[in-house]
Amino acid sequence: MNEIVDLRSDTVTKPTPAMRRAMAEAEVGDDVYREDPTVNRLQDHAAEIFGREAALFVPSGTMGNQAAIKVHTRHGQEVIAEQRAHIYNYEMAMTAAFSGCLVRPIWAEDGILSWDLISREVRGRSDHRARTGLISLENTSNLAGGSVYEPEATDEICDRAHERGLPVHLDGARIFNAAAALGKSVAELTGKFDSVMFCLSKGLSAPVGSMLVGSKEFFEEARLIRKMLGGGMRQAGVLAAAGMLALEEGPRQLPIDHANARFLAQALAEIPGIAINPSKVVTNILFFDVSATGLAAGEVSARLATQGILANAVSGTSIRMVTHRDVNRAGCERAIQALRGAVGARQKAIVT
Repeated sequence: MNEIVDLRSDTVTKPTPAMRRAMAEAEVGDDVYREDPTVNRLQDHAAEIFGREAALFVPSGTMGNQAAIKVHTRHGQEVIAEQRAHIYNYEMAMTAAFSGCLVRPIWAEDGILSWDLISREVRGRSDHRARTGLISLENTSNLAGGSVYEPEATDEICDRAHERGLPVHLDGARIFNAAAALGKSVAELTGKFDSVMFCLSKGLSAPVGSMLVGSKEFFEEARLIRKMLGGGMRQAGVLAAAGMLALEEGPRQLPIDHANARFLAQALAEIPGIAINPSKVVTNILFFDVSATGLAAGEVSARLATQGILANAVSGTSIRMVTHRDVNRAGCERAIQALRGAVGARQKAIVT
């Protein structure tokens, strides 16, 4: 049987052999006492790459985002985010449960907010409405198909927000994908944000972990929140060792992932019944509509799975595919062939 082609997410990436060796050989200590040398090196390296004073290693992107929200806000405030934001849709309502804040969602074309859209929703002191406490952006925008913010747009949002005394957090889970797409450094893309979270465990291929970067003051506050959330990981150097290699080697893979995603999108657009705009695919995430095939997305996904192709239905009509290190061009070609077969059988039956 052919190997599985797993296009469900870049979170399914496996650690490289070099990462496994580094994990086995990692020098460790108790990170709660700040004594794990490998964690300390990872944090220093991440801070250097982003041009920041400090960085904090956290178990997950959700913990990183929620720690940042807790630091920046107080109970009873609102957090402005795009309607498809991860913090709003996929973080278990923790903004409300932990920080006592509501998300005020704003829909934007391709998931890319502008200051014009945000400024209409910013609330000051009022006897009737919650005050805005934070603006959170996501780059790349996962549920909007991996779309990317141009630095001019984020710089304007940060500048205008700061003029109003508002902090801005970046959910940069895939910020290295954005950097690869734009040909810029992550420091250039994130310099004006008050805090940035990015994931080591997606396209960069580490098995576990994310990072929070910001000022030394932010680091100290976020570190306390990490402990509150159960993120005191003790001898975490075995994980940080893989994170170091992810930072050093992972970004080189991302342009290949992006090229594979474009290849998929262009081939999908040629399949009768599949709707996708290949020009919208700029990083490693793509969504396509299967409604014109006469099949529900869940049925198409199930048919693909029988051929060893894994891709999640995200609605009754839409499927998401995500390219990454562990899916090569041959795997993409297999996925296209399987999809042609999955929807072609249905269309042939209709014609007959």
